[in-house]
Amino acid sequence: MPGTLPLRTYDLVIADIDGCLVGEAGEPFDLPALAQVREHNRLAIERGDRPIVTLCTGRPQPFAEAVSRLIGNTLIPCVCEMGVWLFDPAANRSTLDPAITPDHLAAVAGLSQWAQTQFGPGGVVQQPGKAASVSLWHPDTAYLRSLAPLIEQQCARQRWPFRVSMTWFYINCDLAHISKASGIARLLQRTNTPRQRLAGIGDTDSDRAIAQSVGFFACPSNAQPAIKELAHFIAKAPEAHGVVEILRHISH
Repeated sequence: MPGTLPLRTYDLVIADIDGCLVGEAGEPFDLPALAQVREHNRLAIERGDRPIVTLCTGRPQPFAEAVSRLIGNTLIPCVCEMGVWLFDPAANRSTLDPAITPDHLAAVAGLSQWAQTQFGPGGVVQQPGKAASVSLWHPDTAYLRSLAPLIEQQCARQRWPFRVSMTWFYINCDLAHISKASGIARLLQRTNTPRQRLAGIGDTDSDRAIAQSVGFFACPSNAQPAIKELAHFIAKAPEAHGVVEILRHISH
């Protein structure tokens, strides 16, 4: 009816996965906390009185799809692989960003092959399942971090258009024009959602793009200090319990 207030302040919540919904170090999922996120989504879909939680992650599409199912998001597209893919759970369809060309995919293949030859014998492994980016892991994160300048130099020599960044445990090599921000822009266009109606949750510098793309940004307590500075709200609890705390804060 004209003049009535909206049922909710935000229509969508875009949450990072690692460090927010799940632990960074590969520990088991906190199923009781995730069950609360799932219940939140069930009520959001049934009642329309709270924002639906979807995902924005650097993880490959299959991992994001699994987490999307786990938290009961059956409607809203997820941003996967740092913006490479938009996965639509309602249509069960994944869409590659149309700005990624065959030349870009050739550069990805070139970087992947070079990294395997250069660093594979030293125990560096590539995260499986990525289609248009390369993520590197090694148990010694200090050693892994020392490789980033070498990767940047090789990309410059070969004119491979990559952005090289470090998370808690990975080096991410992403196409320079593809990011969480570009993925969120596609999501907003697909869902016809105004930026000010979008909330975001993140924990590392790679989530800066989320913070800059939403009307409200929050962090769990384990977030990096630099990203906390961008937050409108910081939960007292870490990871998934922090996400539950944030959802309660913005839903009432």
